[in-house]
Parts: sequence; structure tokens; C-alpha cells
Amino acid sequence: MSQFYAEIPTSARKTVPTARGHKSTGISTLACSASGFRIRTTLWTDEQTGEDMYRVVMEPHHYNGASTVGHAVLAEGKCSDWT
Repeated sequence: MSQFYAEIPTSARKTVPTARGHKSTGISTLACSASGFRIRTTLWTDEQTGEDMYRVVMEPHHYNGASTVGHAVLAEGKCSDWT
């Protein structure tokens, strides 16, 4: 059974693409802007605590010749903090 599930509910596609991730693999998504930055969202299970974790990072990508600017962690924590 999958531990994580991702979908793209709004896009130019007629269908909604989906993906599954397991405790052993986690799951990661990328949403890129033509301005040269992207948002990476990652979900995984911490091996030591068994808790599901999340991280949202803004980082450069090379679509528009983005510089080698570092990344910024926008949010991170335990998924259980949302309950």
C-alpha cells in the first residue's frame, strides 16, 4: 500500500496525472516557473522515528539560465503537525 500520493489537479492536460510513493521511496514533486525557479515538495518517512515528514524548497532551475543561487527552505516539519 502507498504511503504517499501526489496529483496535478490543474494543468493543460485533460486528465489528472498521479503518482504514488512508499515509506522506502518517499515522493517528490517539482513545479517550475519560466523565471528560472522551481518549488520542490518532498514527503518521506523518517527511518528513525517512523514519522511522515515534509519539506518545501524554492530553488533555481535552468529553464531560463538561472544563476547558481542557492535554495530557500519555505517550510518543513512533521506531517502530523497539521492535525
